[in-house]
Amino acid sequence: MVRERTFRSEAIVLRRTDFGEADRLLTLYTRDFGKIKAVAKGARKPQSRKTGHVEQFMRSNFLFATGRDLAILTQAEMVEPYTALRDDLILTTYAAYLVELLDRFTVEEDKHSGLYQLLADALGWLTNHDDVLLIARFYELRLLGLAGFRPQLFHCVACGEAIEEQDQFFSGELGGVLCPECRDKDRRAMPVTAVAIKVLRYLQTRPWNTVHALRLKRTVHTELENVMHFYITYVLERNLKSVEFLHRLRREAALLLPPE
Repeated sequence: MVRERTFRSEAIVLRRTDFGEADRLLTLYTRDFGKIKAVAKGARKPQSRKTGHVEQFMRSNFLFATGRDLAILTQAEMVEPYTALRDDLILTTYAAYLVELLDRFTVEEDKHSGLYQLLADALGWLTNHDDVLLIARFYELRLLGLAGFRPQLFHCVACGEAIEEQDQFFSGELGGVLCPECRDKDRRAMPVTAVAIKVLRYLQTRPWNTVHALRLKRTVHTELENVMHFYITYVLERNLKSVEFLHRLRREAALLLPPE
């Protein structure tokens, strides 16, 4: 992508690593250019004005200079710090999952304003809504749709018949629900209850300001998570680090599931 010598965009920090003696290498998802890498020179120095703007999850207005290999961050103005996401281990883990998922589904310099707004909104939801599991499932379905992997939940992906209100199967390979008669089209498809399909449809077709009022039983949350992670793992052909950490936390203490 050809850019001017300087360019500006609002962006969210996906990842940051130490770079050189005092710099940080940032992976940013920008509103105007998609995912880019940039160097924040001197950002590790305590007196640097950039230090408070380049923490993970932060949303800021950035001014960049075009470098030979990487963009150089020259100015930053805070838009939303999402402070709570770095002060609570559970929120940190879920925020890390949201940004890792977007990172895996995107390539550099492929602008998608819908994905940017989804991430910005979802980080905000984490700061002011208690049901992190509901946020994660809604975000997954929206991201999959925007990225071109929207699961088919209303018709059998093999025969095309409308899905009836009964237990079905979910095929990662075929990208959606299989009716019982078509089970043999993918022997690796996982069973999924009629209740889970109904909730997934609701999440897929309603806006967040309607969905957020849902209150689901723990067993339903668990099934939804299993189905979505099954599908996402198939599409990405890998496990996500943040999911592995989440499972480890869950094994150590039952902190992340809402009460019955």
